[in-house]
Amino acid sequence: MHRRDDYRALIGGEKSIYSETYLTVFLTEVFCQYWPFRGHAREEAGPENMQAMKLPPLNAFRYFDIAAQTESFVRAAEHLHVTHGAVSRQVRLLEEHLGVDLFERRNRAIFLSPAGRALQGTTQAIFEQLEGAVQRLQQQARDNVLVLSCEPTIAMRWLIPRLPRFHADHPDLQLHLVAAGGPLDFARSGVDLAIRRDDFHWDNQLYNQKICDEWIGPVCHPTAPNQLNGQRLLHSTTRPGAWPTWLRLSGQQARHNERSDYEHFYLSIQAANAGLGVAMASALMVRDELDSGQLQAPFGFVRDGSAYHLLSPQPVEDGGKRQRFAEWVTSECQRCLAHLGLMQNDEPALPSPPQVR
Repeated sequence: MHRRDDYRALIGGEKSIYSETYLTVFLTEVFCQYWPFRGHAREEAGPENMQAMKLPPLNAFRYFDIAAQTESFVRAAEHLHVTHGAVSRQVRLLEEHLGVDLFERRNRAIFLSPAGRALQGTTQAIFEQLEGAVQRLQQQARDNVLVLSCEPTIAMRWLIPRLPRFHADHPDLQLHLVAAGGPLDFARSGVDLAIRRDDFHWDNQLYNQKICDEWIGPVCHPTAPNQLNGQRLLHSTTRPGAWPTWLRLSGQQARHNERSDYEHFYLSIQAANAGLGVAMASALMVRDELDSGQLQAPFGFVRDGSAYHLLSPQPVEDGGKRQRFAEWVTSECQRCLAHLGLMQNDEPALPSPPQVR
């Protein structure tokens, strides 16, 4: 019974997704079942004669079907979120059109008549077929749509510029991108996959697949001095430990520095691009600016111990859309890191060569 709600909004009103032709075929099948109750030959209800036949509204069949299952106009009204009188009127309309009583009314109760029982067997089967068709169509649509949640900085500075290649490689997949970071409620959000850096604890019931290691290093405008002493260091609220981590891992020192703080990682990188100081950046996020000469990385990059992962409530290697995206994004990350001369293995890594022009 509760499954009727899934198609109730789809088969009625102005927003119906079904054409008049489909509904005509549906009603033809129904009429072929109960036509004998009007005393006419079954053949007269064939599709070729449907244009001359005035059909009852589809709502009448729907209201009848629910009333027949509950054997109560009151319960049917509650299920359909309408009044008791609305159900009664629709059933009466159907009975008048057919010329038969579909219910026996005794002592303020209703019982299916033989005609009603015969009709209800058909309407229930037809509505179940209709619901099944809707579910298959919706599933097919979902199979072609991948909802991806991605941290804003990696989405803006790395992923989006590379999406044309993804669409070229997978033209049948539609990617819906949501910018977000940190923990995620997959059930409520409708997200299929999430790209996250492992700087927080996620639910151990989630499936995860490592994409690549994180490499960080200072970046600045090409005209800036290739030294840290006396330079303005650009920090970000979202990665407060980036500078201390890099200084510890690289063995470099920074003295007599001024400091500027930005709320987001990508804002500090943009500030470095504008010549406002030296920002700590992810190698992936500045690869394009390094290639174009807009930024330089005079001290190279080091692996900071974190990594990017794909998270999913279902297995990533599902042979479907999740696996296809996972293989593509992993390949893209490895290609970028190889282009910058950065290792992609589990061995300790020395600082990479400077990225300057």
